[in-house]
Amino acid sequence: MIKYIKFTGLIVGVLILNVLVLSPGFIGIEIGGGALQTAFGVTLLAASALIILYGCYAWLFKPPVVRPVREVKTHEDYVEALQRYRHMKTLEEDINLALEQLERLRKKKATLLNVLNQRFNPAELSYKKFDSVTYEVEKLFYLNVRSILNRLNVFDESEYKSVMSQKTGKFSSELLQEKRRVYGEYISFMKNSLGTNEEILLKLDKLLLEISRLDSFEPGDIDQMPCMQEIDSLIKQTKFYKQ
Repeated sequence: MIKYIKFTGLIVGVLILNVLVLSPGFIGIEIGGGALQTAFGVTLLAASALIILYGCYAWLFKPPVVRPVREVKTHEDYVEALQRYRHMKTLEEDINLALEQLERLRKKKATLLNVLNQRFNPAELSYKKFDSVTYEVEKLFYLNVRSILNRLNVFDESEYKSVMSQKTGKFSSELLQEKRRVYGEYISFMKNSLGTNEEILLKLDKLLLEISRLDSFEPGDIDQMPCMQEIDSLIKQTKFYKQ
């Protein structure tokens, strides 16, 4: 959508420039009114056409540059990276869910920080504890998205469809079964990562609820909050799994 807006803006800008230069009510360059004016007017029109053609190619037809996953860092980077795979019909539902989860994470983080700033002073130990666990959960969430991007980067949808629709004949049933198992692992990994991120979002909701209904906090009590313990357990399990 943004690329179409940019292209439309380019066309409008070129048209305004041409009107200002060629209209008698403004600069009034007249094609045919003299050698210099004609040359300038024709050059302007030719340049305008080239600019529009280049903009059309650059924004509408030029294949997007695929950034290596290791360079994906910001929230916007993750959204942009996932959107490049929306053409995959096989995984369209999962990719849309991942994008939706990213948006929900952004909103929940903003809400949580707003609540913390209302309830605590940033210099307080309580604030730092909650802020620290929010950072760890967010890091875990993006780690899952990064893993999804790594799988999407090597997932061959056309081969997947061929393997899944293929019947025994070209290959032995054992080889075909192994191929299907490998591609099944791609799908399973995606769904497991999305499930973990959905669990993270749920725990952030629980954390917000627990913070909002308690009148006061002692730093020592924070670690005993059920939701904090659940989050801590999830982080430890994931770190253990990654090792």
